[in-house]
Amino acid sequence: MFRVVIPSRYASTRLPGKPLLSLAGRTMLEWVWSNACASAAAEVLIATDDARIAAAARGFGAEVEMTSAHHQSGTVRIAEVAIRRGWAADSIVVNVQGDEPLLPPELIDQVAALLATNKIADVATLATRLRDRAQFLDPAAVKLVTDVRGYALYFSRAPIPWQRDATPDAEPPAIARRHLGLYAYRAAALKRLAVPASAEACELENLEKLEQLRVLALGYRIVVADAVSEPGPDVNTPQDVAAVEALLRT
Repeated sequence: MFRVVIPSRYASTRLPGKPLLSLAGRTMLEWVWSNACASAAAEVLIATDDARIAAAARGFGAEVEMTSAHHQSGTVRIAEVAIRRGWAADSIVVNVQGDEPLLPPELIDQVAALLATNKIADVATLATRLRDRAQFLDPAAVKLVTDVRGYALYFSRAPIPWQRDATPDAEPPAIARRHLGLYAYRAAALKRLAVPASAEACELENLEKLEQLRVLALGYRIVVADAVSEPGPDVNTPQDVAAVEALLRT
């Protein structure tokens, strides 16, 4: 059994009010919530600090948990929910990003099962093979590398791994992988991440603007698997809105 929490905030540098953007007749948040409800999750919650998001979510039938406005990351927002609801230490909580309206429900099930079957991991996440050079060089596409057991070594906006003797126009190496922003946490790890000393961004996170680097810096194990299906694009820019809406209408 696992739960899904969708952290959602109104503020966005590039797209203010992003969760409430209309896409093919529904808000982006409703699309995300509907996909999460189609997974095997026992419970799906939306965690927010914004009354507008809460009202919209309740309007389409979602359960809402109001959280602090001072959280620096979605992970800590979800941790507040886990603590308040008293979820057992070994329960599994999946963090579904609120800007992925095309996320296949089977990926939610996959990441939860990955953590459930790996007893020493604290967190599970997914990746896809990266064969497109433009995406390999794109800072918006987060890359990752793992050890031989499948545990994450590092996440970066830089093109990693980089072949030392590659020419500037070389294709990405065969082992290059793009990280999907989908996580499953054990509730015990979530609660520890909410402790003030752990909730502060580390230097690596500040540099790359990737909150998973704080998880690694604190010594937690993140197990990674290749996604069983290819997710659709997320929404970060006005250009993304038009592309995703076209896909939702097909």
